[in-house]
Amino acid sequence: MKLYYSPGACSLSPHIALREAGLPFELVLASTKSHKLQDGTDYYGVNPLGYVPLLELDDGTRLREGPAIVQYIADLAPTRKLAPANGTLPRYRLQEWLTFIGTEIHKTYSPLFQPAMPEEAKKIFRDKLVSRFQWVNGELAGKAYLMGEQFSVADGYLFTVTRWAKPTNLDLSSCANLMAHHDRVAARPAVQEALKAEGLLGK
Repeated sequence: MKLYYSPGACSLSPHIALREAGLPFELVLASTKSHKLQDGTDYYGVNPLGYVPLLELDDGTRLREGPAIVQYIADLAPTRKLAPANGTLPRYRLQEWLTFIGTEIHKTYSPLFQPAMPEEAKKIFRDKLVSRFQWVNGELAGKAYLMGEQFSVADGYLFTVTRWAKPTNLDLSSCANLMAHHDRVAARPAVQEALKAEGLLGK
């Protein structure tokens, strides 16, 4: 398998999932700015949408969108318990979390990465993000991970988007449970490996 990624982008989530699953894979750097691969070829030829992540299977099949990719990865390694079994209510709870993180947190960050966005507008999005993170903070009370005591692919996704708070000047000091979760996930060996591979350790 090949994972097309950009350091620190949302592709970090499936990168973490692959390492947690213990699956063999190849990392392929795809610049989200130039949309070129390291060999100079056009990334749009791989993914017409131009963004990461994209998982290419051994038979050439390509899977887009992080929440779909991480569930696929989890199902390839069921003994790692990165996702509850398909068809169970806990699996739908996992999908609930992946959807929430993707739509209410991940996409809300987008304007904050736009240099032309007025600061007044950015404040609106920062306030919304803080309110969403505060809700997650409450949901994490008394739990090690989003689904309880078991790490899941949703935790890797939450960790990835929480990392973006610092570069976007988002103040999450009111979210003690969230930050404890962030530190707990960061300490996992597979997560450390992913951060190291992307050159993100200490950043």
